Amino acid sequence: MESVFGLVGADFALVVADSSAVHSILVHKSNEDKIMVLDSHKLLGASGESGDRAQFTEYIQKNVALYQFRNGIPLTTAAAANFTRGELATALRKNPYSVNILMAGYDKETGPSLYYIDYIASLHKVEKGAFGYGSYFSLAMMDRHYRKDMTVEEAVELVDKCIIEIRSRLVVAPPNFVIKIVDKDGAREYAWRESIKDTSVPTA
Repeated sequence: MESVFGLVGADFALVVADSSAVHSILVHKSNEDKIMVLDSHKLLGASGESGDRAQFTEYIQKNVALYQFRNGIPLTTAAAANFTRGELATALRKNPYSVNILMAGYDKETGPSLYYIDYIASLHKVEKGAFGYGSYFSLAMMDRHYRKDMTVEEAVELVDKCIIEIRSRLVVAPPNFVIKIVDKDGAREYAWRESIKDTSVPTA
């Protein structure tokens, strides 16, 4: 029951993801971070099969870093999104990845942006987007309350509304969420919204 969503504000973009690692009817952990910091000014929120998600997002992260190492300049958010789409499209005809991606970034020239990339390699630049079962509720809330000129505080308030809606309406709702933000100061973790904490198992 994954939930990944994001939006673009006045001078920032943010991505929110649940933190449940689930297989079949079992919850393995509830603090899995599904939003990768791609580089200093990019975030990559992913949903899908856990193996595909981990392998593909790490592959993209290392290739983006390799490009910057070879050329001395980082990829723009649009270029990184198009590279990601290209790799998904190539894999689609060989060994497809079951992974959906929201890529958020901040560029000096163009400001904040958000890209929606699904598992069949379609790419769209969006102002708000979502994947997973939680998207039914988060998209509805964002359609109602989203504005292009939102401040960080207003956007986080909207995120909290989305999380409350997911927790109250989804039959098997994820308990914990992580919020990450990217703006002119870089990509960083902003907050967690936790209703369950993983407890450590005492060793004998």
